[in-house]
Amino acid sequence: MFDELSKTPAGELAARITRLQKELAAKNLDGALILQNSDLFYFSGTIQQANLYVPAKGDPLLAARKSFRRARAESSLENVVPLASPKKLPEIIQENGLPLPERIGLELDVLPVNLFRQYGQIFPDAEFADVSTIIRMIRAVKSDHEIGIIRQAAARADQVAAHAGKVMKPGMTELEAAGLVEARARKLGHQGIIRMRLWGSELFYGHLLAGPSGAVPSYLASPTGGQAANPAVAQGAGFAEIRPDQPVVLDYVFAYRGYLADHTRIFCAGRLPDELEKAHEAVLKIQARLKREIRSGAVTGEIYDLAVRLAAEAGLEDNFMGVGPRRIRFVGHGVGLELDEFPFLAKGQKLVLEENMVIALEPKLIFPGIGVVGIENTHLVTKDGLEQLTSFEERIVCLDG
Repeated sequence: MFDELSKTPAGELAARITRLQKELAAKNLDGALILQNSDLFYFSGTIQQANLYVPAKGDPLLAARKSFRRARAESSLENVVPLASPKKLPEIIQENGLPLPERIGLELDVLPVNLFRQYGQIFPDAEFADVSTIIRMIRAVKSDHEIGIIRQAAARADQVAAHAGKVMKPGMTELEAAGLVEARARKLGHQGIIRMRLWGSELFYGHLLAGPSGAVPSYLASPTGGQAANPAVAQGAGFAEIRPDQPVVLDYVFAYRGYLADHTRIFCAGRLPDELEKAHEAVLKIQARLKREIRSGAVTGEIYDLAVRLAAEAGLEDNFMGVGPRRIRFVGHGVGLELDEFPFLAKGQKLVLEENMVIALEPKLIFPGIGVVGIENTHLVTKDGLEQLTSFEERIVCLDG
């Protein structure tokens, strides 16, 4: 039914469950119901329609509706049972030797109100608590298994960028070029779906934007937006043409076996104006300085403040991460199963970085009416600094032909 090698190992799931159970016990919770796709995959190894009940003590129980057969095949958990209806959950929990929970954790940052009300009816005597931050903090620190997959995603992101430099040509629309680039990504195993947690956020591969289109803002929490194909999408590639001597920004995410590597490079047919070339070199220097400062123990908000100071020293503060009052107030973010994971290298954040967090560092400059320059790489946080996982050429890349 699927590649057995892609199955999350039982020991990996057990370690994750143990970390969650420790947190549940510390919060005096009897258990947690995991429902959201990314969290469900993280703790069970499947995203089949299911309810994963993790007791504070005892073995987890995966109750699957559709498809039960796939859930049982894909998950390495021991207890995988069919579920006719969520109304049967209390009965199934008791049948599997677990007491009914009095205090239950739910992912209240993403759970729809109607579903929350439904579970309130299913467990009428229970008290509910939000465990979304607990789960996101557990997921923020990656295991060796996860890091290994992210390394593979990063290597493929580099290959996609190399391919883009060969196939993008002047006169092509962004959409035409995106099709060629994305076809290569698919051949390399890109899963297609890029998951984001923030309500209303979505992404299709990423942003391939030519010239002034790159500087068009959008609703997305991103410094780049793009004209897009139409207002129903309102971000990403559209009908703008690649033209000589203008920047083409390729801000793409490679999604492989669930995990993501975020990657931005700048291309040009011809040569960029001196102002943009100097700006891009300044961004590379900002990245290099940030990499010298970032390691386990660093405070996320302080990293952002340093990035802003460096941009100001270069005379580029008005263009850093956007323009005007709605500019993006971060310079990096965690990546994993979702594109917007903890930690956020953002204004005012106090989170301390830990070893084996994975972050995308993305200092960028936006020039309205002209385009975008900048860089983005995926990094592993270590006690000695950042290990860069994406490595394709960082200076402006000339398009073939």
